[in-house]
Amino acid sequence: MEKYTRVEGVAASFPRPNIDTDAIISVAWQRSLKSNPGEGLFAIWRYDLQGQEVPDFILNRAPFRKSKVIVAGANFGCGSSREFAVWALVRFGIRCVIAPTFGDIFYENSFKNGLLLVTLPQAEVDEIHHHLATTNDPTMSVDLESCTIELPNDRTIAFNIPTARRATLLEGLDEIGQTLRFVADIEDFQQKSRACQPWLYARPEPRHSP
Repeated sequence: MEKYTRVEGVAASFPRPNIDTDAIISVAWQRSLKSNPGEGLFAIWRYDLQGQEVPDFILNRAPFRKSKVIVAGANFGCGSSREFAVWALVRFGIRCVIAPTFGDIFYENSFKNGLLLVTLPQAEVDEIHHHLATTNDPTMSVDLESCTIELPNDRTIAFNIPTARRATLLEGLDEIGQTLRFVADIEDFQQKSRACQPWLYARPEPRHSP
C-alpha cells in the first residue's frame, strides 16, 4: 500500500446525506474484477440510461473531473458491505473523504485500502461546503502528518484520527504488510514450536484405496 502523507488538489462537494455504497458503485459495475471500478463511481448519477455522461453532475465538470477530495454529507458510505465502493473512489483518484459520519464497514474498508476518511463536526463540514460553493479555487490540502486541512482562504481546520489508523497510512502498511513486519518472530516461534511439539507438524499417513 502506498504511503500516505499529504494530498493536495480539487475538492468536490457532495452535501447530500446517506450516500450509500450502492450509489457509490452499483452492482452492475462489479461483474468483473478486470473492469476499472473508477469508471463506475457514482454511475447512477454520472451516466444517463444510454451510458452518456450527465453534463451537470459535478464529477463530469472541470475541474472536478480530477477531484482528489470529496466533502460529503453525514453517513457517507452507509449500506451494504461493498469493498468495491472504496476501490471505485480510489481508482477514480479520490484520496480523502471528509464527512460528519461514515458507514461503519465502509470506514473499515477505506483504511485497509489507503483511503483517508476525516470525521469533522457538522458545522465545520458545512463551512467547507459553503466555501466550495462560493469560491473560484475549489482546492485544499489534507496533511496527515499534522492532521490539518488547509483551505485557500488561509483557513486551517484540525482533525483527529485514531493513532493506529494514522500510523497505518503513514507507513503504507495494510494488514498483510503489518503482519510481514514480524516474519522473523513468526519463523522463530514456528522453529521453537516444531522442536517442542513435533507431532503437530507431522504429515498424515497417505490413505490407500481399499
